Amino acid sequence: MDIQGRSAFITGGQRGLGAAVASELLTRGAERVYVTAREPNESTDPRVVALSLDVTDDASVAAAAEEAQDVSIVINNAGVAGGIPLLRTPVPGSAAVFETNVFGPVRIAQAFAPILARHDESALVNMLSVLSWLAGAGAYGASKAALWSVTNSLRLELRDQGTLVVGVHLDLADTDMSARFADSVKTSPAVVASRVLDGIERNEVEVLVDDVSRDVKARLDGPVEQLTWSL
Repeated sequence: MDIQGRSAFITGGQRGLGAAVASELLTRGAERVYVTAREPNESTDPRVVALSLDVTDDASVAAAAEEAQDVSIVINNAGVAGGIPLLRTPVPGSAAVFETNVFGPVRIAQAFAPILARHDESALVNMLSVLSWLAGAGAYGASKAALWSVTNSLRLELRDQGTLVVGVHLDLADTDMSARFADSVKTSPAVVASRVLDGIERNEVEVLVDDVSRDVKARLDGPVEQLTWSL
């Protein structure tokens, strides 16, 4: 899939990984990039359109989709941390993590599927995590495991309209969300963005950004008790 001349939509697109992906899209010739936040900052670049979006709110998602009718690439990047212990956290606390990390991307997929269907080539990208496959990260890891399953199901549901569905797995990226892991090896957002867009251009359904993700994916057929997250 060629990115040149296309319009893209990124949830959580004004900081961290989202901002890096937006920048890389423009470098590769995207015509317009919609970047969202709950309280977005206006962009000085005429190719960048800042939109208000709360992925947990149906009306907000519908309004954003109405504004971005020309997109052929949608990237679900918005998410919240939540490595909270499942046994010691009231269910509403875990549910809030799922509301953003799982049902948010589902809302976006539902709203944008008809828009993506208008194009000969289109892509829906979900930013996942190596924690999709590893135990020990509480509600956050569980939400990413759920989103991995959602991604694989959406791939089947969108296949007939020709939309490529891409799942992106990575360990730690050097963003605000990972700041508390100061001594850990992290991948720069620019490198993540480049590998994600390489995957789109090669029509890959899965992008394993780093060695950790590749190693864990290779071990999925081994003993389940060895699939545990540790730093």
